[in-house]
Amino acid sequence: MKIMGMHLAVVLGLILAAQACAAQEQRVPSAWTPSTPSAKGQPRGYVEYQKFCSQCHGRGVGKPGTLALADKYKGKKPALLEERTDLTPAIVKIFVRNGITVMPFFRKTEISDADLDAIAAYLARNNKQ
Repeated sequence: MKIMGMHLAVVLGLILAAQACAAQEQRVPSAWTPSTPSAKGQPRGYVEYQKFCSQCHGRGVGKPGTLALADKYKGKKPALLEERTDLTPAIVKIFVRNGITVMPFFRKTEISDADLDAIAAYLARNNKQ
């Protein structure tokens, strides 16, 4: 009985320690935190892009999608998706649903078709073709 009580105390101690670490970890700012500016008056695609995409494809330090595109295009095309003029809704949807290189795919349960339609239209807004 004494050993069982000791095991229970150890397990409870580990649980409390894990919770304390998780709570501390949440307070640390991260480059992965979405930087969503005020969406007042912004189109839905902009709002959804900020929510789902800006963590990797936004402006600033530590954005792996932007860094990967900068390395790939070496200045021939903008690394920021919001500045691109060659994107079409169809290609945006293909990349989001299927992923590409280090970008994971996103299921309909993660980004709905309606949200993806809005994002694709937003990113294709600069394409005049």
